[in-house]
Order: sequence, then structure tokens, then C-alpha cells
Amino acid sequence: MPLANTSSSYGTIAKSFHWITALLVLALWPLGWFANSWPYDTQEAFDTKWLLFSLHKTLGVALFFVALARIGWTLSQPHPHHLGENRVESLAASTIHWLLYGSIIALPITGWIEHAASEGYAPILWPFGQDLPFIPKDVPLAVAFAHMHVALTWVILGAVGFHIAGALKHTVIDRDGTLARMWFSRKAPPTPPEGKSHGALPALLATAVLAVALVFPFVTGEEQSQAPVAAAEVSTEAPTAAETPAEGPIWAVQSGTIGLSIIQMGSAVSGSFPDFTATIAYDPEAPGPQKGTADVTIDIATLTLGSVAAQAQGPDYFDSAQHPTATYSGPIVEGEDGSLTVDGTLTIKGHAASVPLPFTLTIEGDTATASGSTTLDRRTFHVGDNKTDEGSLAFPVEISIEITATR
Repeated sequence: MPLANTSSSYGTIAKSFHWITALLVLALWPLGWFANSWPYDTQEAFDTKWLLFSLHKTLGVALFFVALARIGWTLSQPHPHHLGENRVESLAASTIHWLLYGSIIALPITGWIEHAASEGYAPILWPFGQDLPFIPKDVPLAVAFAHMHVALTWVILGAVGFHIAGALKHTVIDRDGTLARMWFSRKAPPTPPEGKSHGALPALLATAVLAVALVFPFVTGEEQSQAPVAAAEVSTEAPTAAETPAEGPIWAVQSGTIGLSIIQMGSAVSGSFPDFTATIAYDPEAPGPQKGTADVTIDIATLTLGSVAAQAQGPDYFDSAQHPTATYSGPIVEGEDGSLTVDGTLTIKGHAASVPLPFTLTIEGDTATASGSTTLDRRTFHVGDNKTDEGSLAFPVEISIEITATR
């Protein structure tokens, strides 16, 4: 069997590319479907879901590189003419071929960009990293490419269906040897009739179908399923006398973030609690080391944490259904070197522990800006008790604050 194509037959390399591509496509669809629909309510279920997604992504990247090599080889080879003489069938077959070529490039690319833009993901199983150049970690971007990926999935499934139907017609009805010449056989293939080229029309038709699939989710508004995270929602109301934690100036928080960073599967995943209320009393001239107090209530249900935010709300983690808020309160203490620390107690899911939070403070007129960070052990608060292996979820969690308040 010759390696290269001729005007009447496909060579061994083209046949190999065809069947490798077919196997990858037929494996990727059920993997993706099962990964999306698989539950993650237990540790075992989560591990299975993670593995399914990782296998799907790894095979998707493999399909992308196989597709590049296949298209490069195809462009360097003569393309055997269709065995049938029907011009409409010939045009349809050429269009489907172009549609398949476009899909096996566009489908992995959209999935890969979605993966690179996401935080908290099942990794691609290879040693070359998970990011892509010029692709930021951005939830709306990931959602947009997820919708395009789904739309292109239906395109390639439709194209594969028509491709298989055409092959069966040629085999069962026409019996012209079309399918046989794509198989590995020493039999001489039938000689195709001379036919006129359709020019660029099949490629243009396929491009139009792909373009419609890419813009369809945005025309129908599906990209609104996840909106960009809004600015922090904080209480700007002054506390009542009963809420006032200490004598001294009361500071109303105008804006800010409470952020957290975890290590999942060896990769950093950052998020925040955009909705919280804070009552702060602070007087730098107060006698003694205690300069005030801070009381914070955090709305756990507003947590953003990449693609694992929904999982983090579950009973094995923050359990926001049973424990919708977390609290942090304690005195603001000035050290001998002038450093400031909130010597606070953090309560999550009913579990309380001391978590000192050192911070820096800048006051200009009646506006104060504070920033600080600390690290805690998630096991102290029984968050992720089912994750006993740091390879899947590390024990340390970094907490950071950025707050602007007015006197």
C-alpha cells in the first residue's frame, strides 16, 4: 500500500489520520457528556468527575495536534475524486469534509481556551502547563468559550452523522467502493470518473456553518448565564449604639474585598467573598495597645472561586445551606513596633479559632485604606474534611483583605 495519495486512492498516512481522528472524536463526546453529568456529592464521585474531565481535555488537545498534522498532510496531497457522478452529492460531501476539518480544529481550541481562562479545573494530563499565551483567568471569557465549545460539539456530531450516512449509502446502495478505499486493503481501488471541481464553494459553506455556530450562543443571549462578578457589596450604614464595638471613631466601609487563595491539584485558584458587612472602631490615639475593634460578617453564598465555586458551597466544604455566614471579630492591637493586627476569632460552620490578621493602614483625612493577609489551615474549620490528600486540595488557605473606609 502506498504511503501517499494518488488521484484515485488514499495512501496509508491519510487513512491512518482518518481513523485516528474518528476514534478521538467518538471517544471525546461520551467522555465530555459523562464528565458534565457526573455528580460530585461524594469524594469518590468527585474523583471520577475530575478524571473524566482530565481525560476529555487531554484527548481534546491530542485531537488538535492530530488535526493540524492531518490538514497539513491533506494540503500536500492530491485528493481522489468522488466515485459518484451526482454533482449535488459531490458538493455536499466536499462541504461536510471541510466542516469536519474546521470542527476538529475549532472544537479543541474553544475547549482549550475555556480551560486556560478557568480557575479551579481538572488538569490536562501532560507536563507542559495549563495556561495559554494571552489568555487571562477570566470567568466571563471561560463561559463564552464554553458556549462556543458546546455549539461546535453539535456541529461536529451532525457532520459525523452525515459523513457516516453518506458512507453507508455508497456501501449499501451504490456499492461503488467508496468506503473500501479508505480501509487498509491491497485491493486496487475503483477508478473515479473525471469530475469538475467545486472550487472554493464547499469551504465557504463550511465556514458559514462554523461562523453561525460560534455566534449563535451570543445571539440567543446564552452568554449571560454567568455575569462578571460585581464589585464588593459592603454595608455603608453606620452601626447603632448596640453594635458599636468600642469607643472611638466609627469607620464605615465603602469598598473592599475579602479574598482567598487555595491550591487545587497543584494549581493556585483565587476567589473572593464579594458580599460582607463590617463594623470597625479605630482610634490611633487610644491609650494602651488596643486601638479599636473589628466585627465582620461574611455571606458565604456569594463566594467566587473559579469553576469550583459551586462545589465549595457543598456540605463537605463551606456548607452554605446550613451555615450561610461566617464571622470574624476581635480587638485591633498595636505592637511595640507600631504594627497593627486584628487579634480576631474566625467562625466557620460553627467552628471557631483564633486567626490573627496583621495589616497595614493608611489614613488620609477621613479616609482609611487597609490591606493585610494571613494563612490558616482549612482543617481547623472542617472545610474539605474528605480531602485528606494535599495533592488534590492543600491544607493552607491564604486570606487577604483590601478595605477602604470613611470616618
